[in-house]
Amino acid sequence: MPDRPKTPLLDQITRPADLKGLTDAQLVQVAHELRQETISAVSVTGGHLGAGLGVVELTTALHAVFDTPRDKVIWDVSHQCYPHKILTGRRDRIRTLRMKDGLSGFTKRSESSFDPFGAAHSSTSISAALGFAVARDLGGVIPEGNGDAIAVIGDGSMSAGMAFEAMNNAGHLGKRLFVILNDNEMSIAPPVGALSSYLSRLYAGEPFQELKAAAKGAVSLLPEPFREGAKRAKDMLKGMAVGGTMFEALGFSYLGPIDGHDMDQLLPVLRTVKARATGPILIHVLTKKGKGYGPAERARDKGHATAKFDMVTGEQKKAPSNAPSYTSVFGNELVKHAAKDDKICAVTAAMPDGTGLNLMAERYPSRCFDVGIAEQHGVTFAAALAAGGMKPFCAMYSTFLQRGYDQVVHDVAIQRLPVRFAIDRAGLVGADGATHAGSFDIGFMSNLPGMVVMAAADEAELVHMVATAAAHNDGPIAFRYPRGEGEGVEMPETPEVLEIGKGRMIQDGKRVALLSFGTRLGEVKKAAESLAAKGITPTIADARFAKPLDRDLILQLAADHEALITIEEGAVGGFGSHVAQLLAEEGVFDSGLKYRSMVLPDTFIDQASPADMYDVAAMNAPQIEAKVLDVLGVATIAEKRA
Repeated sequence: MPDRPKTPLLDQITRPADLKGLTDAQLVQVAHELRQETISAVSVTGGHLGAGLGVVELTTALHAVFDTPRDKVIWDVSHQCYPHKILTGRRDRIRTLRMKDGLSGFTKRSESSFDPFGAAHSSTSISAALGFAVARDLGGVIPEGNGDAIAVIGDGSMSAGMAFEAMNNAGHLGKRLFVILNDNEMSIAPPVGALSSYLSRLYAGEPFQELKAAAKGAVSLLPEPFREGAKRAKDMLKGMAVGGTMFEALGFSYLGPIDGHDMDQLLPVLRTVKARATGPILIHVLTKKGKGYGPAERARDKGHATAKFDMVTGEQKKAPSNAPSYTSVFGNELVKHAAKDDKICAVTAAMPDGTGLNLMAERYPSRCFDVGIAEQHGVTFAAALAAGGMKPFCAMYSTFLQRGYDQVVHDVAIQRLPVRFAIDRAGLVGADGATHAGSFDIGFMSNLPGMVVMAAADEAELVHMVATAAAHNDGPIAFRYPRGEGEGVEMPETPEVLEIGKGRMIQDGKRVALLSFGTRLGEVKKAAESLAAKGITPTIADARFAKPLDRDLILQLAADHEALITIEEGAVGGFGSHVAQLLAEEGVFDSGLKYRSMVLPDTFIDQASPADMYDVAAMNAPQIEAKVLDVLGVATIAEKRA
C-alpha cells in the first residue's frame, strides 16, 4: 500500500532468527522501521499504541540476543506486544489486530509459539517466568524447548502484590531468570555519548561481578544537569537492605537504570547477562511511553488506548454518538451525589479514566483514591472506609474485580459492610476479547449472602441505580453496566431510589414471558416487535435485581404464561440459575411450565465487535425470537408444514 512506511531492512525479517546476522547499527535501523510499522498498523486498527512504542528498542534487542521461542519472553499485561508480533512472523496479519478472526491485542498461546504465556491482566509475568525456569530445570518437555525465561514488567504492574510474591519466591529458589523492569514514569536524561560508549565497553568486557558495581557508579559519569533524573530512579528503588536495593533484598542481582532507547546500552547488557547470569537478575530499563510519535508523546495517557487515527496528525477517527456512555453517566451521577453527601468517596485500581472516576478526582480529590493495580487492596481499603463511616463506591471493571474476589467475600460480604460496587465493562466488550469480558460477576456476586446485585437495562436505569447504591447502608450492593454508549433513552431529571428486589413490567402479553436482566432488554424489545408481526405478543419484564430476586414478579409471570425465558449478559450460574432455583423450590415445574435461560455460552469468545460477539453467543434479537418460537413449538409446526 502506498501510504505504508518504507521498511527495507524490516522487510527481510520474517522471524527473530533473522536478526542474528545483523550488525548493531542494522539493529538500530530495524528498531526505527519497526516503530514506523507499528504506528502505521495501529492507525488502521486502533489499539494500545503508546506501550508498544516505548519498548521497540527493547523488543528488537531481546529477540536479537535471546533465542526465542526456546527462550521465553513474557510480556506483562502485553499491551506492548504489537512490535513483538511484527518480529515473530505475524507482520502479514498485523492490520487485523483486535478484529474479528484477526490477531489478538494481547499475547496468546494459541496464536504463536512465540507467545509462551497469554496475558491481558497485569503482574503475572514474573510468576510465569519462574514457572518456566523451574520447568526447565526439572526437565519439562515442550516442542520449542525450554531455555531462558525473561519477564518484561512495567513499573505500574510492579505495584501489584503478585509481582512481589513472585520475586520473593524467585529470590528464595535462586533460579536463573531475568526480570526487565520497564520503567516509563521516570525522567530520563538525553543520550550522552561518553556514558553510552563507556557502558558498552564496560558491559562487554569486564567480569560479571564488576558489572553491578559499575552500574551503580555510572550516575557519577553524567554531566551535573542529568544526574538528578538518574539519581531519582535509583533512590525510588532503594530498599530494605542497607547498601542495596529492595530487589537485592529479595534475592535479585540489580542492574540499572539504563536507557531503554539506547541500543548501545541494551545490547551489551543483555548479551552479558545471557552469557554470565547464574541466578535471578533484575534489569531496570528507563523508557518513554509513546516514544517516537509526537501525538502519543504529547497525549496525557501517552497514547495508551486509541481509536483508528490519522498518522500525520494523530487525530482519532471516532464515530459521533447521540447517547452518553454508561461510564460517563456513572461518573457524572457520582459527582452529583458526592456534592450533596460528603461521606461519599470512591476507589479505583489504576483505571480512573476507564471507570469515569476522573470526574470525581477533579472535583473532590480528597475523596477519590486510585490505589494502583491492586484490586485486592482496593476492595479491603473500601471495606474499611465503610467500617469507618464513609460511603465508598468501589469502581472496577468486572474482569478486574475477579482479582479481588476473596476480599469481596471475606472483608466485605461476611462483615456486611456497605461497599457500593460499580461494575463497569459488564458482558462482552469487543476488541479486547475474552480476557476483558465481564462474564462472571453476576454469578460470583449473586451467590454471596447479603449482597444486592443490580443490572442497568439502559443509561436512565443506571442513574437510578447509582442513587439506590448511595442510599443503601444495609450491607454491600453492586450494579453492573456495559462498555460503550447507552440506548439513547430520555434521562430522568430526578434519580429514583429503587425498592430493593423489585423489578418492573415493560409490556403485557400472552403465552410467553421474557424476563431480562441488563442491557439485552433492547434486543428483547426488537425480538418482540418481530414476533408481533407473527401474531405473538410476549410479556416483557426488566428484573433489575438478581439478588434479591423479585419473587412475586417471577412467580406471577410463571403462573400467567406457559413459558418463561430469562436473558442475561453473563455465564451460566447467574441470574437464570437463581430464577430456576426459585421456580424449582416453589414447585412451579411440577405443573408444566416451560423454562429456558439465555446465558453466555460455555466458551471464551474471541474479539470482534460487541454485536458480532453477541451473535456468537446467540443473544441478539433474532436468536431471542428463535428461542421464543422454539419454546412455543411454532418453529416445529412450520417445519412439519414445509
